[in-house]
Amino acid sequence: MNITDNDISNISEMEAKAEPSRTHGIDKNNLDESVSPADDFYLYACGGWMKNNPLTPEFSRFGTFDQLRENARLQLQDLITNLSDNPDSKTPGTIAQKVSDLYTIGMDSERLNREGAAPVMPFVEKINDADTANLYPLLSWLHNGITNSFFSTCVGADPGDSDRNILHIGEVGLGLGDRDYYLEKNETNDKILAAYETYVKRMMELIGYDREAQQRVWENVIAIETEFARNKMTREQRRNPVLHYNMRNISQIRNDYNNIDWDTYFSGLGIDGLTEANIVSTGFVEFINGYIPTLTPQQIKDYLVFDTVSDSSGVLSDDFHNANFEMFGKTMSGKEEPEPRWKRAMAIPNSMLGEAVGELYVSKYFPEDNKKYMMKLVENLRLALGKHIDNLTWMSDATKAKAHEKLATFTVKIGYPDKWKDYSEITINPAESYLENVYKASVWYTQDNYRKLNKPVDKTEWHMTPQTVNAYYNPTTNEICFPAGILQAPYFDLSADDAQNYGAIGVVIGHEMTHGFDDQGRQFDKDGNLSDWWEPADAERFNKLADKLVEQFDAVEVAPGVHANGRFTLGENIADQGGLRVALTAYLDSMDGKDGRDIDGFSPLQRFYLSYANVWAGNIRPEEILVRTKTDPHSLSENRVNMTIRNIEPFFKAFGIKEGDKMFRPESERVVIW
Repeated sequence: MNITDNDISNISEMEAKAEPSRTHGIDKNNLDESVSPADDFYLYACGGWMKNNPLTPEFSRFGTFDQLRENARLQLQDLITNLSDNPDSKTPGTIAQKVSDLYTIGMDSERLNREGAAPVMPFVEKINDADTANLYPLLSWLHNGITNSFFSTCVGADPGDSDRNILHIGEVGLGLGDRDYYLEKNETNDKILAAYETYVKRMMELIGYDREAQQRVWENVIAIETEFARNKMTREQRRNPVLHYNMRNISQIRNDYNNIDWDTYFSGLGIDGLTEANIVSTGFVEFINGYIPTLTPQQIKDYLVFDTVSDSSGVLSDDFHNANFEMFGKTMSGKEEPEPRWKRAMAIPNSMLGEAVGELYVSKYFPEDNKKYMMKLVENLRLALGKHIDNLTWMSDATKAKAHEKLATFTVKIGYPDKWKDYSEITINPAESYLENVYKASVWYTQDNYRKLNKPVDKTEWHMTPQTVNAYYNPTTNEICFPAGILQAPYFDLSADDAQNYGAIGVVIGHEMTHGFDDQGRQFDKDGNLSDWWEPADAERFNKLADKLVEQFDAVEVAPGVHANGRFTLGENIADQGGLRVALTAYLDSMDGKDGRDIDGFSPLQRFYLSYANVWAGNIRPEEILVRTKTDPHSLSENRVNMTIRNIEPFFKAFGIKEGDKMFRPESERVVIW
């Protein structure tokens, strides 16, 4: 998005007219004033919210971020359930018909339970009837919308030439999500593996396997997935984009991984004339090439059957869903009960027909004034980040010039796309099963992805739907995106004063901008290409600062004997700190030297930091802490606040925090990167 001077002038006029209404301050109900901000700022700022919003049985974690998502869900429920009153919902092929019928099928528990395992049995039978000596037609069929097994393929931007799409060949996921569950022996992992055994056997029981067959499938699945875990990249290695970029021509791929029948596999996917591909994980693909020939036909079939049934469990009967919840919701995350059916049913059309639902959403819930105000905020944050780059003492002028070039070419996406995705080729037939409808749509999505091969990258495409409560930075398009879903209170509130908006959505904007310069994003240039544009000495100084930030977070004990992973969360921690610092500069610049007034006894700077903390207010179960520490590159909410702001001098001044206070960090120990 290119913001013109005329746009900014119009925004300024709008902002001036709206200023009298942007006056409300911090909600004191969110605070716990029995706690000193000098002792525990997160608990002081969020303790009241935490007491007033205890975890309910369906949640393993619930915070203001989740509250915003729940609000969006209620808005979507209203939209989707009312579609049945729309005359278009009776006309086959209309968006109203597709969304309404898909939601209705998902809500029909009686039908789903009556059908039981029947919808998935044709998949199971095809796998069991297959000749595994000729495995690759079967794998290409599975990879075309059912499940990725043994390895994965997809089309995406070439990191070395971000204007073109190429094929990427990489790893597969694990049933338990993270390799450490298979490789680290401790009491928690033993409990999870025992529950996983129960889950695998229950999935097989539900498709008619007897106890002997259930035991065999479990032994084969756990053996195969454990080998996968041993050979997958670590979570720290996954953060290094250079390791993921390994272009090979088709002759090299055939020769280096000669046990895989690539020609048959690609042909089955409809990919013809492939000349090259990127091997995302050379070690894993090399392992798979040697491992598949060691497996028996029964081992292969058992693994593929379980993978298929488990991945289909969300659109089958309650028995399948309940088994899935017991494993992943209850045992792993500590939830006490599953989500209500309407939330599960709504999630399918909201994902599968996401932009169509999004078009309905923004027309009702996203005022144009929100987009205009966001444009001004983004531009102010861009200018502020430019100032921070200028003032860096550890970066040379040569690298600063390149950093400014990258910042100037950021593409900004706000609210919703300029063009909407066409879902006309997806059909929803109420006479067919839930699984069959979802499967056919999944085939369309897979083929839609493969059709992009060797074509220019569509840089107008969005990678989140407008109703998504989130935001992102994409390094290969050098873009930041803020969907309409996140542009609601308490993140974004036109009725709040500017200090609060800069402390909330302003920090989110700065966070996503800083991702362009974190440990991963900094390795991509202004055009989105994986390119080393840094002077070597600057890169060395950056890495030393980053290592100190890693040490700060590594020292945090998140559970007895369990520490945070500062390396895994480094990019998000850099972005949190950068977002806070840049957003404050942008806010102060917007004040143009004027002193903001106190509201309800809080100064503008206090409201800024309280607003940031309130963005991360939340409660979390002990089980979920352990899962997120292994699988989530974001730090826990408490640490996103307390650990980050202890590096920021203006925070200390705002709350009178001094040496000897628990929240104080000596200047010599602080880390300031951006």
